[in-house]
Amino acid sequence: MTVKIEPSWREALQNEFDSPYFAELARRLHAEKAEGRTIFPPGSLIFRAFDLCPLDEVKVVILGQDPYHGYGQAMGLCFSVPPGVPAPPSLKNIFREIETDLGVHMSGSPDLTPWARQGVLLLNAVLTVRAGEAASHGSYGWQTFTDAVIRTVSERRDGVVFLLWGSYARSKAPLIDASRHLVLEAAHPSPLARGAFFGCRHFSRCNDYLAAAGKTPIDWKL
Repeated sequence: MTVKIEPSWREALQNEFDSPYFAELARRLHAEKAEGRTIFPPGSLIFRAFDLCPLDEVKVVILGQDPYHGYGQAMGLCFSVPPGVPAPPSLKNIFREIETDLGVHMSGSPDLTPWARQGVLLLNAVLTVRAGEAASHGSYGWQTFTDAVIRTVSERRDGVVFLLWGSYARSKAPLIDASRHLVLEAAHPSPLARGAFFGCRHFSRCNDYLAAAGKTPIDWKL
């Protein structure tokens, strides 16, 4: 199957694209579109996280669960929404932790594209969703694909920082070789976690690790 995705990822994941589960996933998405259903993000943005962050440039992986299901929100990057769209509550809490951890002032811009361009893979475990129906594509097979992505980063890269927030993201830790990478786990930034995310200091810890490895730290300030 030919998938429009950044070349280094296409080469690394071609076996996934050629597999029966991916063909069935694509068939189900096409069937929904043929029925007139709206799917987020738009087709051109489904693999946006990969297009902005080639495999050989990955320094950090942040794992979300599935795209926002409201109109105008999903843009192919976990936790991110386009400029002009109000920042969702979890993103506001991420910014609050960055301000406390790094002593910087965040502008409030909800577009995380600058992070992606620096080597932060903003990966949702499920890459599509039906409009207005949270987790509606959770059974389509995307997790098989994104598990393969996590394993690929773990196997092909060294010294990557994996930020796993919440029980779902933390369940992916066994896919990562912790002897070669830094795995940081914390509560989810959602307000439902009642502030348990605050104080994790993942952003400074991430940058300290990258700097110690001779890599350029991430400029988290937006």
